[in-house]
Amino acid sequence: MGLVISYLAAGMTVGLASGLFGIGGGVIVVPVLLIIFAAQGMSADVAMHLAVGSSLATIVVTGLSSARAHWRLGNIVMQALPWLAGGLVAGALAGAQIAAALPGDVLRLVFGVFLLAMAVQLLFFGQPRSSHGVPAPAIVAGVGAVIGTISSLVGIGGGTLVVPFLAWTGVAMRQAVGTSAAAGVCIAIAGTLGFILAGTGDEQLPAWSTGYIYWPAVAGITVSSVFMAPLGARLASHLPATWLRRAFALFLVAVGLRLLLG
Repeated sequence: MGLVISYLAAGMTVGLASGLFGIGGGVIVVPVLLIIFAAQGMSADVAMHLAVGSSLATIVVTGLSSARAHWRLGNIVMQALPWLAGGLVAGALAGAQIAAALPGDVLRLVFGVFLLAMAVQLLFFGQPRSSHGVPAPAIVAGVGAVIGTISSLVGIGGGTLVVPFLAWTGVAMRQAVGTSAAAGVCIAIAGTLGFILAGTGDEQLPAWSTGYIYWPAVAGITVSSVFMAPLGARLASHLPATWLRRAFALFLVAVGLRLLLG
């Protein structure tokens, strides 16, 4: 019962963060799942990979709920989304294979450093200086491929990279968050399929796993998170952009340090 409550509590936090910051919740799900998996006595050799893969699977549902809410609020930029999505899918499939080849401890450190780097950028450099507009489709797709690879590698929906990129192209913060939420769904679907393929045949996997996806964790988190994402989206539409940026950065610092310190 305690594990079920843990999954549900994590899901509520994930859903709120998904709508509020335009992230799929992986920055919360991965470290939380590592703690829960350790309590279950799960093998350390597969725990990190299961956490990342399962995180991506939860983002499919959480991201859809958040993206739907942002769509209704008019926060999605359709000019960039199709090309961005194509690159994200290709990159996410590649990132899953790279992640599966790395030791769990290395993958955890990569995740922690990534989060701290994003926090530094947001806290000290602020919103990127706007360019003259959305780049050519080929450039958008190429950037999407890079973001998709990194996001799948660390089990996130890509908001920490998609939001700054869209802001640099001149998209308003609220629209960047909304478009990021929609793009995160593309990363999550491709990454989930990639981790299923990468983990197939691993004899250390626990029961109720399909590749590196642990379904009890996915179910528990998504059940509660789907109800909180719309609330986060509504908050994002009313809060000042500066507050959103600073809160997001401080959140990344806390999670990044937690991972690096073990």
